[in-house]
Amino acid sequence: MRAQFVLSEIGVGLRRNLTMTFAVIISVALSLALFGASLLMSDQVGQMKGYWYDKVNVSIFLCNKGDAESDPNCAKGPVTAEQKDQILVDLKKLPVVDKVAHESQDDAYKHYKEQFGDSPLASSLTPDQLQESYRIKLKNPEKYQVIATAFNGRPGVQSVQDQKGVLDNLFRLLGYLNWAAGAVMAVMLVVALLLIVNTVRVSAFSRRRETGIMRLVGASGFYIQAPFIMEAAVAGLIGGGIACTILAGGQYFVIDNGVALSDKLQLINFIGWDAVLTKLPLILAVSVLMPALAAFVALRKYLKV
Repeated sequence: MRAQFVLSEIGVGLRRNLTMTFAVIISVALSLALFGASLLMSDQVGQMKGYWYDKVNVSIFLCNKGDAESDPNCAKGPVTAEQKDQILVDLKKLPVVDKVAHESQDDAYKHYKEQFGDSPLASSLTPDQLQESYRIKLKNPEKYQVIATAFNGRPGVQSVQDQKGVLDNLFRLLGYLNWAAGAVMAVMLVVALLLIVNTVRVSAFSRRRETGIMRLVGASGFYIQAPFIMEAAVAGLIGGGIACTILAGGQYFVIDNGVALSDKLQLINFIGWDAVLTKLPLILAVSVLMPALAAFVALRKYLKV
């Protein structure tokens, strides 16, 4: 009987404040969708770091004839066979080095033609204008400075370049975007909490006669508060369900099908359904607990039920 009464009161409360309930649902849905998206973005950045940092190479570019005339680092002339052999020997001695691959001028020209064959410059370029290089795979990409210190300024070396620097700028940008999404999410959560508090207060005020009668007949404080708390929890749960639908729909329609970014942007290793599905229970739990706690605090602090 008590459970039936509480459930009937929940339905009455939701119908009486339909507009505010709808606003609570939408604000909870948007804030939790941003919350889930922020978590997924963090997972995506972490996965991309692991994927791309594992492929990072350090390149030691060697002097050619053109560099000898224009680059101060190559003032002593193009690299000699003895210098190349010594660089290779020294590279293999370093404990941070995993693999070393040599790219000749012909190989560099071939790769350039494959990537930029349509550019006007490609037709006038010759292999002897490009630099041969050593491409080094490190056991730990963070140890780039070891290679730079050991080989920058050596005879025959034009420059030492680290691809990680380019990736760091990309991941820094993604990090800023993630922080921005988190800030918007925080604002939306505050808005949702304020709406929940006001909705509960309006609902309790509109039923003050019923709650007064319940106090007179000896009903406990929790029994009186329960319908209001559960109203907020139900509205929040609906909003959480909408947020989960948005996230799942984004994964299905944007990443996997429809727009299909996973096919169009194959250079990005997108997160899968396992990452999305692990976030949905958390979002549903927050969608119930956050409104329920907000309603509990509002009733005790403001209404003194």
